[in-house]
Amino acid sequence: MSHSAYPQKLTAKAAFLALLKRIHFYIGLFIGLFIFVAALTGTLYVLTPQLENHLYQHELFTSSTGEVQPLSRQIEAAQAASGAEAKIYAVRPSPAEGETTRVMFSNPELGASKSRAVFVDPVTLKVQGELTVYGTSGILPFRTWLDDLHRGLLLGDVGRNYSELAASWLWVAALGGIVLWATGRQKVRGNRKLRGVAAKQQRSRHWHSWLGLTLIAGLLFFSATGLTWSQWAGDNISLLRAKMGWMTPSVSTTLTANTQAEPVNEHADHQVADQSNMKMADMPDMPEMDVDNMQMQGIPAAVPVLPATFDDVVSAARHAGIDAAKIEVRPAYYSDKAWTVTEVDRSWPTQVDAVSVNPYTLTILDQTRFADFPLLAKLTRWGVDAHMGILFGLWNQIILAVFGLGLCLMIGWGYRLWWLRRPQMNSTNNPAVTLMQTWRLVPFSLQCPILIVVIILSLSLPLMGLSLVLFLLIDLWRWMQQKRVLQPASTVN
Repeated sequence: MSHSAYPQKLTAKAAFLALLKRIHFYIGLFIGLFIFVAALTGTLYVLTPQLENHLYQHELFTSSTGEVQPLSRQIEAAQAASGAEAKIYAVRPSPAEGETTRVMFSNPELGASKSRAVFVDPVTLKVQGELTVYGTSGILPFRTWLDDLHRGLLLGDVGRNYSELAASWLWVAALGGIVLWATGRQKVRGNRKLRGVAAKQQRSRHWHSWLGLTLIAGLLFFSATGLTWSQWAGDNISLLRAKMGWMTPSVSTTLTANTQAEPVNEHADHQVADQSNMKMADMPDMPEMDVDNMQMQGIPAAVPVLPATFDDVVSAARHAGIDAAKIEVRPAYYSDKAWTVTEVDRSWPTQVDAVSVNPYTLTILDQTRFADFPLLAKLTRWGVDAHMGILFGLWNQIILAVFGLGLCLMIGWGYRLWWLRRPQMNSTNNPAVTLMQTWRLVPFSLQCPILIVVIILSLSLPLMGLSLVLFLLIDLWRWMQQKRVLQPASTVN
């Protein structure tokens, strides 16, 4: 006798739906927990900007009123508190009355994209405190911890595989669920009132499907934007964008002629800051080195960064059209590099224009305007900022929280449905089939295009391909276990 839940021959449509149902089930069972954790930690992250402002209000805000001191004097105050050896990485002037200025110093011991910020009262020049800040968004220790939890479970690069795995399969589960709902909803109609376990199953299926339909746009958005941040798939996406000319433009900082700018990374919050231009400046005997000889040999000379230059560079940038209240100034420690002034207000309307300034002549070397960005670069910028809850402020936070909590509930209903319908391994009546069994029912003419799509996705999304192999291994073990249990019953019959 046959113990398969499906007949030996199915139409192409029925066979494909049977295969899709098994894939959807495996994603929910094995990847659902990763998606749940990513959704929950992401929700916590987007809900905490106001809490962070409260936790660090002494460093971030000031009640001083009066004339704002020159930026150079504010930097001198920060340097006095940090020591002469500290190298300035970037400066963010006070964006509004009642807010402090951040002077950020490089510290390789802090890790990727992190710097030590000294917060200075722009009126009194009093140092309000020091904190570690992270990325272009400038988040502080509490939200940095939440960000690390969301991205990698506090496990570094190894932990990032979990969030990439979740993002890789989320869109497949979402679209697959929609197809299964659309093709199977006729079967659940009827006037017969269910009782007991069947009623519980129907209720769980209803809420699981209803939440999936309601959240489908958000699920696809989270998956797409999450993949651009990922470790392996993100590299492939960046290569594709570079090949197609879709990279975000950035300003050139090379003072020599005929030099092209490098593309900027929208995910600078998650990248290691380039400290290579500080290596020679860190050498204690630099003032005694023969600068002319270095230049003759083609080696750029290290130059000091003076606080007064910040005043001049910011003034030049303002005249060039950098008008956002939130800006970041990055100095250069080599004689062949320009300084940069970048707008960092990523709320709506987005202000991320940038200029590079020759610190010797105060002329504008290069300039980029967000209005001139390619459409895909704009969409990427907006997508990243919306994913982080920045783009539309409080409303952005609320919407993301609703989607995140809704996704958690949907996964919870899915696990409940599985628990109510879970197969009993000691039963002689096998209520489910394996992935390989459903694959064998698919006609060869349909297997070929499916296999091509699977190969392309596995190469583009490496963790999806690897986890699919694990699915098949688990499926094989499950099939062998079923065969061992069912063999005695088949022999008796």
